[in-house]
Amino acid sequence: MTDSHNSGQHKDREAAAAEVRRMWQPTPSWTQPDPNSEPAADPAETPEQTPDALSEEFPGDSWSRPAGQAAPWEKQQPQPQPEPPSQPAPSWTQPAAEPTASWTQPAAEKPDFEDENLDEVGETEAAAATEVEEPSTPEPASPVFGGQSFNVTSPPHGQGTAGQSSTGQSSAGQGWAGQSSADQGWASQSSAGQGGYQGHEAPQHGGHTAPAPQQSQPLSPAAQHFFPQGIPGQNVPQQRDVSYRTDELMQALPLPREAPAERGVRSVLRLRPGTTERTERIARMTAATAFRRPVTIVVANPKGGSGKTPTTLLLAGALGQARGGGVVAWDNNELRGNMHLRTHDTNARSTVTDMLQAMAMLTQPDARLGDVAAYLRHQVAGQYDVLTSATTTYAQIEAKDFDQIHRLLSRFYKVLVIDTGNNEGSSNWREAMKAADALVIPIKWKSLSCAAAVQMLEELDNQGPEAQRLIRRAIIAVSNGPGDINREVEKQLRPYFESRAAAVVDIPTDQHIAAEGPLDHSALQPATRRAGLELAAKVSEQITIALNVPR
Repeated sequence: MTDSHNSGQHKDREAAAAEVRRMWQPTPSWTQPDPNSEPAADPAETPEQTPDALSEEFPGDSWSRPAGQAAPWEKQQPQPQPEPPSQPAPSWTQPAAEPTASWTQPAAEKPDFEDENLDEVGETEAAAATEVEEPSTPEPASPVFGGQSFNVTSPPHGQGTAGQSSTGQSSAGQGWAGQSSADQGWASQSSAGQGGYQGHEAPQHGGHTAPAPQQSQPLSPAAQHFFPQGIPGQNVPQQRDVSYRTDELMQALPLPREAPAERGVRSVLRLRPGTTERTERIARMTAATAFRRPVTIVVANPKGGSGKTPTTLLLAGALGQARGGGVVAWDNNELRGNMHLRTHDTNARSTVTDMLQAMAMLTQPDARLGDVAAYLRHQVAGQYDVLTSATTTYAQIEAKDFDQIHRLLSRFYKVLVIDTGNNEGSSNWREAMKAADALVIPIKWKSLSCAAAVQMLEELDNQGPEAQRLIRRAIIAVSNGPGDINREVEKQLRPYFESRAAAVVDIPTDQHIAAEGPLDHSALQPATRRAGLELAAKVSEQITIALNVPR
């Protein structure tokens, strides 16, 4: 009974040893081993096998066993394994290899019929695992996405090959990893998170190799298409200095988009404005310039009938519409002007004489704009107020009266447009010239109107440097009525005025102005309104220059 039991165990051991030898028998990668084939002979009976011609031409599992590696059935003396070369750190696209065996293949358990023969087979496998030679590292291909290449290097025997444990033992009931089954292919080693590795070798057992510093490589044109800023983690952009200064932050803001046209077919189609409308917008923005203090504009020409009052009201209305108010027109005639005849009467107490009588109350610290507006005429269409001259000749305006009114109006208004009389020798006329920030000279292309303007310029030129600078910043406003144009006078004197003044603005003939009634800005022709806006823009430019130049 004992002999038969021992005989049965001996047969089982021989069958197990034959199965192990069959699994280690190399086969071509393009074929599968035949499970019905007879087991190979015992290694003790066949110490050396001669490979056939087919095996020499197609070495079995060449991708899983490096060239020059000894077969597990060929017993050789163990040789010391060289130190693995330090590999560069893995790229961010490649997971780091785990030092342990692949988790997809559990370690094989020892069968319960283990004896000395199986121990011998295990020693043969362990010896084969230690005799693995390091394969020559091929020249890496040009990287596509930076970092390491996608070429996979064959791993050392027993360190991550699917179907093998970390000690080189084969799991029971599982085939060699070279078989092309769906769940045991080589692609499982290239997948992230399955213990595989790409482009580098896993660290050897018994120690951890410190990763070398990552070296950034230039990107190919294909990689630059997907990573224009560089590979994350490799080319870390340097943090630039951020400035929080108000002016630099305001300059960094995007410019506002131009509003569509407001007139014509372009407004219906929501297109950009044309040249004329864009020029008008620029002039309106210039006329709305915010000055750092109240400014005074003086309209002067000693010749009566030269268009001083209509020019004053046209300029005040253009500034009032562009700025949204804050403008007052003042008739500074020493006796009796005619501005009360060219404006709409909205207040019975609207003369300069009435304001001078209430000056003690209006100059109190608690005085308000409404208190001053009770003595002014508000023009709705032009969005400006009017202070008219006296309607009688009983009271003449002197220099001290001008100073009181000018200081009062400068407290509540930003822009003062002053219409002067015809007497250059009056004190209020001279005080107006001293307080002027800009000078507007209205003329007509007629001999008497132009001659009076030339004489005034010559007189001011002798008043000192301040008057000379005022002349250089002067604006000539040409306002011709019906039949007032003399082409010969214009041909001779236009070059003179252009050389003496800053600009010459032509105001077209308008029947509403020629009617000599109250001037309503909504009743003016579009060309007249554009000319008034151009005049306001030119004056604002000269005021800006005057305020920026120290005296």
